[in-house]
Amino acid sequence: MESLNDNKKDIKSGKEPEKIRCLIIGSGPAGYTAAIYAARANLRPVLYEGLQPGGQLTTTTEVENFPGYPDGVTGTQMMEDLKKQASRFGTVCRWGVATEVDLSAAPNKVIIDNDHIILCDTLIIATGATARYLGLESEKSFMGSGVSACATCDGFFYKGKDVAVVGGGDSACEEALYLAGLCNKVYMIIRKDYMRASQIMKDRILDTTNIEILFEMNTRELRGKDTLQEAVLIHKMGQPDEAEEIIKIDGFFLAIGHAPNSQIFKDYIETDETGYIRTIPGTSKTSIPGVFACGDIQDATYRQAVTAAGSGCQAAIDAERYLSEKGL
Repeated sequence: MESLNDNKKDIKSGKEPEKIRCLIIGSGPAGYTAAIYAARANLRPVLYEGLQPGGQLTTTTEVENFPGYPDGVTGTQMMEDLKKQASRFGTVCRWGVATEVDLSAAPNKVIIDNDHIILCDTLIIATGATARYLGLESEKSFMGSGVSACATCDGFFYKGKDVAVVGGGDSACEEALYLAGLCNKVYMIIRKDYMRASQIMKDRILDTTNIEILFEMNTRELRGKDTLQEAVLIHKMGQPDEAEEIIKIDGFFLAIGHAPNSQIFKDYIETDETGYIRTIPGTSKTSIPGVFACGDIQDATYRQAVTAAGSGCQAAIDAERYLSEKGL
């Protein structure tokens, strides 16, 4: 297979590739924070926003746990604020998606929208991770008004109310236990007749009086007017004794995993078995010199806006030091 670095000119337009000192792919808290720090360090960063400018946070109606917003802020507004701050210091923000890369040699090569080739001295990957959903049409309807994939982010809004968590693994248990400390009642919806969580997590769930486990249940539909009011569940779906059950809930939390958006990088960068990019502990450095990762693409544990922003800061500082050491 011919390396992209063997092509001196843009494969479609015939133009010379664009040369950039610091390229940032992704526009959530990690990407924008990296851009702020990189721009202030005079790295002249160029940031590509991707398919969802602002990242997952733009699907959240209200953010109350990010420092600096005492009255809360919408996820969309916060991302706009970060983008303006990055632009103020000279970041060039562009619409576009990285569709292919060649990280086999420096400078690294990135193709945007299957058309525009960029050669970059440093690359900051902030493409995030995508929460897995059930794929229900009604699920989309209540996104931000009852449906969430982050109990830590949105659980506070359901204080004293009844909610449901979908999933039977350790992550689902953690979400359910967190919500149990806030909510009146927590249902755990599990499609199998057992929990695949570790024994210690099972014991904690069973010891929590306001958590009710619903085994062998699948969600058929979510209902409500302006906000979520109930979930239609199917017990023993596809079996002769299949039965419908309705639970009254105000919140519906997905805890069936996340998919890191790392597909185009996996042939070059070391990842874990799920696809999260591995970084050297305490840094944003990947297995490739000059390539850095920040935010949810390298964080399977916390997945919070504030931790993503912090790692974006790390990535920019690591990139600046790399360029300085290389005399670039």
